[in-house]
Amino acid sequence: MSLNAELHAFFTDRYPQIPAAARAVMERAGRELAESGRAAEAPGPGTPAPDFTLPAADGRKVTLSGLLADGPVVLTFYRGAWCPYCNLALRSLQEHHAAITARGARLVAVSPQVPDESLTLAQKHELAFDVLSDVGSEVAERYGIAFDLPEDLAAVYDSFGFEMQRVNGGHPRTLPLPATFVIDRTGTVRWTFADPDYVKRAEPADILAALDALPAA
Repeated sequence: MSLNAELHAFFTDRYPQIPAAARAVMERAGRELAESGRAAEAPGPGTPAPDFTLPAADGRKVTLSGLLADGPVVLTFYRGAWCPYCNLALRSLQEHHAAITARGARLVAVSPQVPDESLTLAQKHELAFDVLSDVGSEVAERYGIAFDLPEDLAAVYDSFGFEMQRVNGGHPRTLPLPATFVIDRTGTVRWTFADPDYVKRAEPADILAALDALPAA
């Protein structure tokens, strides 16, 4: 089963269990985000990838330029450990991590969570790749994928017990769109996935195909 098929099956099973009033808020916010065109602002193929320095879960400072010194980078943004769709996507990336590294690339995941929360996530899923903390979503903003939750949707998430005020270091309403970028070692984006629908994610098979299409170093 593909990742997106698994995500859709999970959504189909889970979504009817959410109270109708909360679903109405989520659906309206989803439509508004899609209509905003935010996903189109993500760097497309041929665009320079913005550099960054972010803390890893273990406290190390990680730079994109430093990662690129060793080869291509697969950079993926996710909403947080509170999001079950993100957890499924990260698990799938972990399952394909060996195939990514076999192609000489580094996989890095970024979320707005504070480092302690990222560490918990990495330990929970036994992730072999770096999980970086973009508190305040400043890097996500530079990649054109940050957005603010409407107040009523933030209240719905609070009612679900997501504790985003705590896990996002005081920035509970700013999140990234689900997005993944394949960046060649010159720092140029060669493949982009960005979607306002939190149920949809980059397929690992498509990521691997994008890596295979990179020109030889």
